[in-house]
Amino acid sequence: CGKCNSCLNFASSADIIEIDAASNNGVDDIRELINNVKVAPSDSRYKIYIIDEVHMMTASAFNALLLTLEEPPVHAIFILATTNVESVPITILSRCQRFNFQKVPFEDIVKQLKYICENENIMISDEAIDEIAYLSEGGLRDALSLLDQLSSEGNEITLEKILSNYGSISSVFIQKLLTYVEKNDIAEVINSFTFLANNACDYKVFIKKVVNELVKMGIDCKNNPAKKGLSYEKIKNIIFDLNDCMNNINIHIDPFTLIQMIFLNYMDKVKVIDEGSSMTLADTSVKEEKSDLDAAKLNNYITELKRVRINNCLALAKKDCLKLYQEKMQSFLSSKGEVESLLMDADVVAASEEVVILGTTLDSSALLINYHLDEIEEKLSTFINIKLHLIAVSMDEWNKYKKEYIQNLKNDVKYEVIDESSLASLKPVSDSQLNKFAIDLFGEKVQIV
Repeated sequence: CGKCNSCLNFASSADIIEIDAASNNGVDDIRELINNVKVAPSDSRYKIYIIDEVHMMTASAFNALLLTLEEPPVHAIFILATTNVESVPITILSRCQRFNFQKVPFEDIVKQLKYICENENIMISDEAIDEIAYLSEGGLRDALSLLDQLSSEGNEITLEKILSNYGSISSVFIQKLLTYVEKNDIAEVINSFTFLANNACDYKVFIKKVVNELVKMGIDCKNNPAKKGLSYEKIKNIIFDLNDCMNNINIHIDPFTLIQMIFLNYMDKVKVIDEGSSMTLADTSVKEEKSDLDAAKLNNYITELKRVRINNCLALAKKDCLKLYQEKMQSFLSSKGEVESLLMDADVVAASEEVVILGTTLDSSALLINYHLDEIEEKLSTFINIKLHLIAVSMDEWNKYKKEYIQNLKNDVKYEVIDESSLASLKPVSDSQLNKFAIDLFGEKVQIV
């Protein structure tokens, strides 16, 4: 009612007890609460117990609370608050009334922020208000906390200030990045991710914003099937890969390196990155322009190559080689070039003297490495002065190979080395290889069409 003593003095009421289950989640804490429940309220009709983050309670604590929830004193009311209701036991949920709080709509948060800024004479741009509302993720309290922090200096709140303070990234930047992906502009995509990594942007915020923009593009694709750009299938797969990336990011790997590799995997052409660079993923310097090859034939070749190289590596695998090439790979990655960036998600999981198996977190990372094996092998072999053959697999795939290998060892099944030259007829020939062959045969002045 907003008028009675309970409403006017709720903040200091002895009959409203709030417990943080994140730090008071043991069975002893709950037993103490149960003992206090028996005490009648001092001023009000009811005694209210608010247990925040209730999902953090231990199983024994839930069991201790269960009997009291089944037969609570007439003067006691429990309010259990959680952001993860799936973790609350069904025995508890079945004895509660459930109220699902929804996020505050974006437009309502923007409206409230504008109202407060006008009344408090806070100078802020419309773009900054939108960004605060976005970062709050539907929580008005979080939005007000951000606004309070930003307004404490007394200066005008701009979009740039929010982006720099909270590791966010503008929607315009996201749109430009996706345009570069649509146009297959490798140089600008890599420049964009270099900017993100160097400016300590929050990769989680970045992925959420990218996914939101991709969803809009996907809907647009369905409404306009003839529109040029990324296909609906590619957009859908990028979203799924980004979701997998969010779940599998390793703290030892720069997240933006993984995200960059996902986007590179869905770009059809390879353009010049740096004409002055000695090694780029460019038409003029990459040995095989795999993006121009027939996809089905290329994938078939990679599948067979994977089978042969994994077999040959396991046939002659040595622990000494594994340790050596793990160290060599770390040294190689420290140079941080364009080719090296393709391997940032890769670890050496098995090795013989001539063949190295690389394990990656994401399927798309393994696929991208295998598409560019020739240029990677050439640069790596030059760096370590050892001629190596590489093959990449996802860690899920590698675990299957490893399990089969261990089983074969137990059953005394031997791995026989397969001659890789038998795959020569399967290997697609790129335009750049045909050009080189023609030039070698007819000379530099030949015009190739």
